[in-house]
Amino acid sequence: MTEQTKSPSDTRTEVATLAGGCFWCLEACYQQLDGVKSVVSGYEGGHVDNPTYEQVCEGETGHAEVVQVTYDPDVVTFEEILVVFFQIHDPTTLNRQGNDIGTQYRSAIFYHDDAQKTAADRLIAELMAEMTYQHPIVTQVVPAQTFWPAEAYHQNYFRQHPDQGYCAYVVAPKLKKFREKFARRLKSAA
Repeated sequence: MTEQTKSPSDTRTEVATLAGGCFWCLEACYQQLDGVKSVVSGYEGGHVDNPTYEQVCEGETGHAEVVQVTYDPDVVTFEEILVVFFQIHDPTTLNRQGNDIGTQYRSAIFYHDDAQKTAADRLIAELMAEMTYQHPIVTQVVPAQTFWPAEAYHQNYFRQHPDQGYCAYVVAPKLKKFREKFARRLKSAA
């Protein structure tokens, strides 16, 4: 099959699972990145099956708020996904993003294979060597575990509630910064 006749169903996809604070912020940005097929907000890294948002917010389940990003590696690489990740959250604050405090808001990369682990470790080492941040990067690089999708009302949250307080004052500025920094990498319809 030639490139011109390749159907959308023939597209190869891969998955990245990332925790960088509130999943609404990450979801809003990655939904606009060219090559991303879908973004699902959810929970990973804990010890309770099928946790609820309320349980995760209490900080007792061990889960982090994550996004599971399904992408076309022929359009956007895992390394590019990580570059975005390190631009749209603060990887230097332990169990915290802004006013969101707790282990559920930790910075983590849940790798799905050795190549993802290697890429994550390499990029973190490069950022540390370049002294990109004033403080050390505390992002965990850990094996992917069971991903639990968040409740339906969390999916596409910013798109559905752009005027909600948290969205207007926290998500929107992050999304604006993302759009400016990665303008050439946005989906044309974004």
